[in-house]
Amino acid sequence: MSRIARIVPAILTDDPQALQKMVRQAETFAEFVQVDIMDGRFVPSHSITCNDVAAAGPKLHLEAHLMVRQPEEQAVCFARAGAEKIVFHFEATSSPLRTIRLIRHLGVKVGLAINPETPLAVTLPLVDRVDSVLFLTVHPGFYGATFLPEVLDKVVELRSRKPKLEIGVDGGIKKGNVAEVARLGVDYICVGSAIFAQPDLAESFHRLQSLAEKA
Repeated sequence: MSRIARIVPAILTDDPQALQKMVRQAETFAEFVQVDIMDGRFVPSHSITCNDVAAAGPKLHLEAHLMVRQPEEQAVCFARAGAEKIVFHFEATSSPLRTIRLIRHLGVKVGLAINPETPLAVTLPLVDRVDSVLFLTVHPGFYGATFLPEVLDKVVELRSRKPKLEIGVDGGIKKGNVAEVARLGVDYICVGSAIFAQPDLAESFHRLQSLAEKA
């Protein structure tokens, strides 16, 4: 089945004013955005909060990527803030299944994020219970982290097992590797610094989308 990967701008910041600016910028060229949330525990960095996201009032389709311990504690707030999907990390909770059920109960989609070191096999019992799986191709928590190509083997394996599952890749994606990732049959590719750290955000976004479509 042929797929065209969608480029999704990923917002990562600890400054509520910067969040507002990045959201307004993204609204001019994208329809969907991912907001990264970090608690300083699951990953070393801190970011903006759920209340900051709600205050920004995004007019985009919004996915909240929770890089936090005990993500179930923040799920209600993000559902109220307008997230259409809440993505949590398999490694961040003692009961991923309970977290999936809680997010489902809130009436929003559920995404399962997987860190680079986590074997695909341990997550397979959960993939039929979520709407998407997001593979981290960096060690999470920082803009501009080093891309880990070995994660792509897991992308290929999961796609072969689950042809219809929505699969995303997040981390270290730039002009030089976006086509390689898109060719694997992923549905979306989250991009941070290769959009938001560039002089012309819209041009960078559209170039990446063009490269993904031609892959």
